Amino acid sequence: MANSRSGESVIERVVRVLETFSAERTVQTASEIGRRAQLPSSTAHRLVEELVASGILERDEEQRVRLGMHLWELALRGSTALRLRQAALPHMERVQSAIREHTQLAVLEQEEALFLERLSHPDAGANITRVAGRLPLHASSSGLVLLAHADPGLRERVLAAPLRSLGPGTITDPQLLRRVLAGIRRSGHVVAPGSVEGVSTGVAVPIRDAGSVIAALSVVLPRASDPAAAVRALSDAAVRIEEELRATRV
Repeated sequence: MANSRSGESVIERVVRVLETFSAERTVQTASEIGRRAQLPSSTAHRLVEELVASGILERDEEQRVRLGMHLWELALRGSTALRLRQAALPHMERVQSAIREHTQLAVLEQEEALFLERLSHPDAGANITRVAGRLPLHASSSGLVLLAHADPGLRERVLAAPLRSLGPGTITDPQLLRRVLAGIRRSGHVVAPGSVEGVSTGVAVPIRDAGSVIAALSVVLPRASDPAAAVRALSDAAVRIEEELRATRV
């Protein structure tokens, strides 16, 4: 794959183009994409034209571009995330019926918690998480579960890095975080009050496939709620999701 003068491959530049899109920024001009991706204008326009021609991007009536349906189609083909979501969703719905707040599914991706699914009751409390959104591993109940069961090298990198605070209960002390992660491995769940927002408590459990933790299932409750019922509902759902995954393993 040909490199640019900066040494970047075409693939690296395409990824930078796609990463300029977000949940808040769904439509852009080619010039805006070039500025945000820090690409020369001519390069940005050429890449955008090629991506539109392939269906990875789409143009609207005003000649602005958005992510294309073909990108969505390719992302789902043979996706392990799709298999996990399909196995989890019926059991997430049962948890949601019982808890009636927010129920979420997250995986470890590039050293962050990436959320694949979220179910929310209309009257549920605060929650900043969104589908395809990310949170730091140390700063959410899902992230804490994923970090607790991650490769030891990854855990040490997180513990050695600055631990940014998102909420009043975010763990920013590396030694305390180390103890919390060990407790998660012993107990099989975490209760994280105020980790992301002061008014909420996150509760999460691991989901395993072939013996390894591949995801975290969580709920977000009002801060004053008793988490015991949520722990039971999540633990039961995780067992059932793991059974589904075993049944569909190829």
